[in-house]
Amino acid sequence: MRPLHHRLLAALCAGAMLLPAAPLHAQVNLPALGDSVSDDLSISAEKHLGEQIMRQIRPDPDYLDDPLLLEYVQGVWAPLVEAARRQGNIGDDTTDRFAWETFLVRDRSVNAFALPGGYVGVHLGLLAITSSRDELASVLGHELSHITQRHIARRIVGDSRSSMAAMAGMVLGLIAASKAGSVDLANAAILGSQAAAQQASLNFSRDMEREADRVGFNVMTGAGYQGQGMVSMFERMDQAYHLMDSGAYPYLRSHPLTTERIGDARLRLGTEAPPPLDTSPEHALMAARSRVLMDPRAETWRQLQGMDAGVRQTLSHGHEQLAARYASTLASIKLRDFTRAEASLQLAEQLQRQTVPDDARARRDLAFLRAELAQARGDATAGYVALSALPEKSRAVLMMRGLLAQVDKQPERVRAAAESLQTHVSLHPADAGAWGLLSQLWTQLDQPLRAVRALGESRAAMGDINGAIDRLRSGLRLSRVKDADQFEASVIDARLRALLYERRQLLLEMYPRGAPPGAELP
Repeated sequence: MRPLHHRLLAALCAGAMLLPAAPLHAQVNLPALGDSVSDDLSISAEKHLGEQIMRQIRPDPDYLDDPLLLEYVQGVWAPLVEAARRQGNIGDDTTDRFAWETFLVRDRSVNAFALPGGYVGVHLGLLAITSSRDELASVLGHELSHITQRHIARRIVGDSRSSMAAMAGMVLGLIAASKAGSVDLANAAILGSQAAAQQASLNFSRDMEREADRVGFNVMTGAGYQGQGMVSMFERMDQAYHLMDSGAYPYLRSHPLTTERIGDARLRLGTEAPPPLDTSPEHALMAARSRVLMDPRAETWRQLQGMDAGVRQTLSHGHEQLAARYASTLASIKLRDFTRAEASLQLAEQLQRQTVPDDARARRDLAFLRAELAQARGDATAGYVALSALPEKSRAVLMMRGLLAQVDKQPERVRAAAESLQTHVSLHPADAGAWGLLSQLWTQLDQPLRAVRALGESRAAMGDINGAIDRLRSGLRLSRVKDADQFEASVIDARLRALLYERRQLLLEMYPRGAPPGAELP
């Protein structure tokens, strides 16, 4: 298991322990599938549980903040959330309280997962095998439906009831075994009750997966994506796993069989022949980017570096040539083989002009890649030239300008990049990556108070409130020196007070009967 999975499991266990215990009668009356509210795990409790889990995940090295790739995934995600609102799946009780946020996980496995409070994690391995936005949208729509249908809350309730049933079965079995004087009977009672509880939990999950498929299909088609993408994605997963999965013991699985899901998705499409999926160049490039970033080992990058060798001269499916040269360029940049990267990028740019000259998104992605190459080389001027073709002020462009300014070291350009990022974080205060880069730029400009404040804000955005408080306190100590920026000192003081209040409130939620001495947030 990767480190992020350890953090996720630990956070789920810790969060579940902090939830208030539900009364016994509430655990027996489980909500039916299709209901929008669970009485056993409130919206507020689920929100706080999700925030606690994300505080554990964000500092993990496998939590990936790649601005370009994240921007693409969010572009697929946003229409799904809007469609769910229009269809009534997202109600007034969750629309503003849940985060409705996607994030990336550096992992080669083909997977995505939903967390309490409106968070969806996407493994880069999933992005790497998809061939269209529609396939990616089918997975995101499925995970979104787990959240809107309150499946996580219901699973907690279901597992709680199963655990109680297992415990009751064990106690009754042990009583019977003690009367009969049989050790074997006692062992059978324990194993039997555990197996029954596990089977009930798996059956409950399979029902949830079927509902998420059904609701997710309606959401993705309502957002303008092709329903054929769900069928295609299931078929792709089936091809990926059939060599590793004999198909035996389907009753032990938490998901329905892939063949069953393919059949259900085809039935939803109807009898009319579906149109072919739109395999855009942009998606092919982002899938190639995922293949490079999902595995940071040098041997993997060397393999991807040779992807452009011997690529077919015709585009049979998707945009293989363009994606292969993109992957080769990015892998070469990671390996700091700049000569090979330049050659591959020139071939990619030439191919883009020949095959998809009017595709602005593909042209934009290649221009951003050229800026990445320039930044890695330390050639800020070439990077600025590449970004000049990108007029939009997206987060990805702002972050790249900041990285180029660090290389450039000219004070006026560093200040311009810092001020642009300062405007961005004022509108998006939860952007930990932007705050972190901003701290480095203010340090470069010899603005220590602003740098410390930005570093504290980056920790707060990651959910590390204790770390944020420590850094802001160091900023206050720094403000006592002569000629310190007193306006910035007052901002730090006000922000510190706000974070101290927030920490007290969180401690009250965690320890409603009073925190033990020395207790802090995890």
